[in-house]
Amino acid sequence: MDSSLNSKPEIQSATPPMENNNSVEDSSHNDEAAISSALETAGIGDSSEPPTISSKLLRMLEAATNWRPVLVKMQNSEEVFEENEGVVSEAPRTKRQIQYPEQTREFDSRLTKTGRRSLSHSISHSSTDSNGSGGSDAENPEDEVSPRDVQQINSKGSRDFCIKNIKLADFGRREIELAEDEMTALMALRKAAQVEKPLAGAKIVGCTHVTAQTAVLFETLVVLGAQCRWAACNIYSTQDEVAAALAEQDLPVFAWKGESEDDFWWCIDRCVNVDGWEPNMILDDGGDMTHWIYKKYPHLFKKVKGIVEESITGIHRLHHLSKAGKLCVPAINVNDSVTKQKFDNLYCCRESILDSLKKTADIMFGGKQVAVCGYGEVGKGCSAALKAMGSVVYVTEIDPICALQACMDGFRLTKLGDVVRQVDMVITCTGNKNVVVREHMDLMKNGCVVCNMGRSNTEIDVSSLRTPELVWQHVRAQVDHIIWPDGRRIVLLARGRVLNLNSSTVPIYVLSITATTQALALIELFNAPEGRYKQDVYLLPKKLDEYVASLHLLTFDAHLTELTDEQAKYMGLNKYGPFKPTYYR
Repeated sequence: MDSSLNSKPEIQSATPPMENNNSVEDSSHNDEAAISSALETAGIGDSSEPPTISSKLLRMLEAATNWRPVLVKMQNSEEVFEENEGVVSEAPRTKRQIQYPEQTREFDSRLTKTGRRSLSHSISHSSTDSNGSGGSDAENPEDEVSPRDVQQINSKGSRDFCIKNIKLADFGRREIELAEDEMTALMALRKAAQVEKPLAGAKIVGCTHVTAQTAVLFETLVVLGAQCRWAACNIYSTQDEVAAALAEQDLPVFAWKGESEDDFWWCIDRCVNVDGWEPNMILDDGGDMTHWIYKKYPHLFKKVKGIVEESITGIHRLHHLSKAGKLCVPAINVNDSVTKQKFDNLYCCRESILDSLKKTADIMFGGKQVAVCGYGEVGKGCSAALKAMGSVVYVTEIDPICALQACMDGFRLTKLGDVVRQVDMVITCTGNKNVVVREHMDLMKNGCVVCNMGRSNTEIDVSSLRTPELVWQHVRAQVDHIIWPDGRRIVLLARGRVLNLNSSTVPIYVLSITATTQALALIELFNAPEGRYKQDVYLLPKKLDEYVASLHLLTFDAHLTELTDEQAKYMGLNKYGPFKPTYYR
């Protein structure tokens, strides 16, 4: 067996620095630089906690609930709380049309085919991640016609959008309404702040997944006073019916499922290259919108008050900018908020991994041998779910702390090269690159299932499989057989992209937690007085993580125990939190 299969992988970034998006990082980094890069990627060490929270955000939080601890004022950066009784009520459901701020409609001109071909053909890792249930396969003849070549108009006469089919709007609206039922905390914030409108004057340009769940966030921002323009952060993530519902409401959205790489950047450009409209806030998932503005329209940053970034890929890119002195606006790191890490990454993946494998490969889990690469929050969720179904789970790790956790949880810690011949499934959950390479796949048993649950599409070296001696056999959406000359085959799911986002759906309730955190981060950055935030990457205060969690506890009719004055003094805590330091995970 090749000894290189058992060697410790070098710590590398899954996404190159923003200022050189197409470069390949030098593999000769020394240990100190590699460790520093890993800490930056994890959002550790460089993210600063904001000193205070704006009074407008505090008032909004107070109005959102009469339940338990309510933020009422700030004194010398210390939180003062008061207790109130009552229960948060979900925002009333209504069928009436949401009232949106005026959006300029003078954007009907389209780029020529020649002009649009001049856009960059490069593509970042996040833009090729996948999310959605239909896959990349053009099963419908209509898919052969690009939405860029079709003039569409909504019922109000607007053409300021580019989607698959505006006729899907009614279906998309029903999906959004179903999502609202599960996203109770975000709806409560919408109800509480719709009078004060803390985002009045905000012009938010967004690049996220365009799904029913993100649509609830999108529309919440608009109800709170913002003007928004939206593109998809992922070429396969868009729910076309949801995009149609947003376009029907006069919301400029540029996204459809199955975009080409050229389409991806064209849609982002259409969001920012607009006469008479300049963004002052950025909501990003992967850093592509931020990258495009830096690359093509750097003058726009003169008016941008801040960036809110959700993903580890985007945070890594922001840290590179900050380290190079090129980050010219403050940014809030949502990815490393506890409410994102512990819920979106752990619980979401624990449930969606099984659903995704069943839908794509019809797998029986009992007795299967599975190698899970990485034991972070995603790996923990996947491993726990598979173990509960009777699978024999092996874990690979580079971090001794996570490795010890895996051992204490009852998993066998090993190297992939030592078990790759015998396992039935290999699942990557690292956020790294080239975790599963051609040498591994050459040794896999017949029928081994290979898939990725990590953030980017770099964990499995799919490009190494595109060689003349291997035959690709497309079985169905998101399932390909790669056949070796001797007849042995492996089953590649979602072509190495993120499996649960590409082949299944994720729990709406979990996404509500992340979306609520994103909304609070936008409100905080937009309303912060000048000088509060420097040109750096910040974490939200722990008290906001606790507040988001408390809003969602109401769904379970849960009741927190309250500290007595004596207990709070003994512990050295404010009676109503925060209960943990910022660094606690």
